[in-house]
Amino acid sequence: MHSSLLAAIVPIEAEPIFVKAIHSWGAESWLTNSILVSVVLLVTLVTWARRSTRRMEMIPGPAQNFFEFVVAGLYDFFEGIVGQHMIPKSFSLLASLFLYILAANWFGLLPGVGSIGWIEPNGSLLPLLRPATADMNTTIGLAIVFMIFWFVWTLQEVGPISFLKHIFGVKGGVKGVMAFFLMPIFFFVGIIEVISILIRPVSLSLRLFGNVFAGENLLNTMMSMGATLHFPLWLAHLTSVILPIPFYFLELLIGVLQAFVFALLCAVYLNLSTSHDEMEAEGH
Repeated sequence: MHSSLLAAIVPIEAEPIFVKAIHSWGAESWLTNSILVSVVLLVTLVTWARRSTRRMEMIPGPAQNFFEFVVAGLYDFFEGIVGQHMIPKSFSLLASLFLYILAANWFGLLPGVGSIGWIEPNGSLLPLLRPATADMNTTIGLAIVFMIFWFVWTLQEVGPISFLKHIFGVKGGVKGVMAFFLMPIFFFVGIIEVISILIRPVSLSLRLFGNVFAGENLLNTMMSMGATLHFPLWLAHLTSVILPIPFYFLELLIGVLQAFVFALLCAVYLNLSTSHDEMEAEGH
């Protein structure tokens, strides 16, 4: 295994690992560097939750106190968006999405992630660890999982008929002959709404992937700037440490922001589809 600070531009696809190291064992190609990071993140988050809540006490210790602070803060935040009627169902998924994406974004900033691995015959680096959210398979998977739950919860909350009426029906309390003439227009608007719903997984996944992947490439570019400009070896190594520092702080902020935006949009989508009857009643 080799270490390289002068990493090339990060490939857009995740890559299988251990294939060369344990080829004689028949390593499976599905085990990519992003899947390995996903497993590490899941084990870490579950272990943190289990350890923090293993012995619940009336006067909590530091671990339980911090865990309750995070959970209570997220609960109050999401309840203010999806409402009291949906928060019992949706909180576990929304909080898990936020915590997982945040952990994945910050994990990608750890030293060695994306820069330690095997050197390929063509000179490129095969990283052992790749930020999970810099792999589009991960972001698409997260978006699709949410949309499945969104669809099920929406049908449970409002029913299939009300759901179809909300999309294709005449809105604004218009009745009588005017409603009859407006039906084709609102039906066309409903088709646009269906298209926008189908696009949501794409927009959710691409927004997250694009920002994380761009940040990963930015850090790698700053780390290899000295070699690119043909600095002396000692100066190239020095600049590979100093230049990325301001961008690390920027990526810390972006990591929180992207996790927040993803979970926030999921909560907003859920609110729009499960509280429209209340909003229409208020409009009347």
